[in-house]
Amino acid sequence: MTWTELVTASAPTKGDDPAVSDVRTGEVLSYAAFVRRVTRAAAGLRHHGLRTGDHVLVDVPLGAALPVAVHAVAWAGGVTVLGNTGKARMMITQRLLDPSAVQVEQIFSFQREPGTRPFGDLLAAGAVEFGPLAGPAVAFDGGRVFDHLQLAGDLRRLATRLLIDKDDVVVSAVSEPFRGLRVIDLAMMAGAHVVVAHDPSFVGCRVLAKERRATVVVAPYELARRLLGDPLLRVVDERAIVSSLGL
Repeated sequence: MTWTELVTASAPTKGDDPAVSDVRTGEVLSYAAFVRRVTRAAAGLRHHGLRTGDHVLVDVPLGAALPVAVHAVAWAGGVTVLGNTGKARMMITQRLLDPSAVQVEQIFSFQREPGTRPFGDLLAAGAVEFGPLAGPAVAFDGGRVFDHLQLAGDLRRLATRLLIDKDDVVVSAVSEPFRGLRVIDLAMMAGAHVVVAHDPSFVGCRVLAKERRATVVVAPYELARRLLGDPLLRVVDERAIVSSLGL
């Protein structure tokens, strides 16, 4: 089973149940919608010329759009580079801030911007049924690259350690994109509902956890430490999400 297949494994049974709630935008993405967008966007990327191993810059805030963009690139056989500078075959962005900072052939944007194409254009080229089993999937500016097997294997190990359940509601108070993506991956793999906080604070997380009836919060160390003490809320230090990857 591939990295993306692990993340979407619960989709057949969860269907229209919420997978990711984005507090910043108010969007609620269901499991079924996530699969549709990923497989269709992957087909669109291939249709527009993405080849296996091509790099795609992804500059999208943590929320419902980020996992769609990253897993669409992965499912199409591309390699995500999280950032907004450098050279790549394509770029997926929320809003292009500095066109001169990138060297890409095509830019797809979730917001309409001059010189970009709407991300929605990628959803009109059918769907990719099978993604790659191996090969590079995510690259970092420092040269570090994680492949599909590494990301899938680490996700399985995380699942045995952190024990997220299909009935959990997970508040992600993580701000770093890759860590936040791994929280979403882990929650969706379990069939849980992940709520992505916006500019999380101690008070904000407490309120959000109460409003959403959260059972788990993943947060940076200092924030996690302050959130300890609620017997109904399991608190996880965000470092536990990526420590096994050496990050």
